[in-house]
Amino acid sequence: MSVAGAFYPDKPDEILSSFEYFNDIVSKQFTNSLYNKDVKALIVPHAGYVYSGFSANLAYRNVQYAPKRVVVIGPSHRVAFSGVSMKEYDSYETPFGNIISDKEYMKFLKSKFEFGNLEIEEHSTEVQFPFVKHYFPQTTFVELIYGQNANLEGIIEEVLKAEDTLLLISTDLSHFYNQKKANELDSSCIKGIETLDVELLQRGEACGMQGVISLLQVNKKLGLHVKSVDYRTSGDITGDMDSVVGYYSAIIY
Repeated sequence: MSVAGAFYPDKPDEILSSFEYFNDIVSKQFTNSLYNKDVKALIVPHAGYVYSGFSANLAYRNVQYAPKRVVVIGPSHRVAFSGVSMKEYDSYETPFGNIISDKEYMKFLKSKFEFGNLEIEEHSTEVQFPFVKHYFPQTTFVELIYGQNANLEGIIEEVLKAEDTLLLISTDLSHFYNQKKANELDSSCIKGIETLDVELLQRGEACGMQGVISLLQVNKKLGLHVKSVDYRTSGDITGDMDSVVGYYSAIIY
């Protein structure tokens, strides 16, 4: 764990308190954001839980089954590289206990696609670990991190076709604009995602843009649909509207 104690609590009881707080709000105010869909993938944010945890949690709450495996795909923030890196660890540490890696599925993906194996820490994927372990305690796990010029469409299509597999696409939206400008940019992103319109999507900003574009292209091919689950900015949490970051979650079914 590289960002435990910073992006999310490092003690299980503190994370549980956060999840219980989020879910109490859901039960009182957001029951109309729980959809009875056969969810194949989630778009989830990756900031600190105080900012984006509610949006992410609401997406996970929409998964009404226990997937055999979870595959997370997130952008690299700390290291510049080309392509896609597969983490080949035996397990992943979380405050709730370890998540076991799916070595067989990793081997299968490696037989079809080319991956690097960079030993890098990445918060866009790590902040998903406690959600995954809490909501799907028996699942296995594959972590993929991408840099520039990453060929993601084939990988995403393969994962979406796999049975009992949940795909996570990690991204935040616009960064450090005032609330009004952020809402304008993020609205383009969200409308583009909902309508599978890549050109409209790109009128906005997202740090995981490449992953989202690839997801939309595959959604078109497979006839899948997107439903937005939650959107908010850091300003909605802190009250500081001068420089905000946008957070968004959605289900793919």
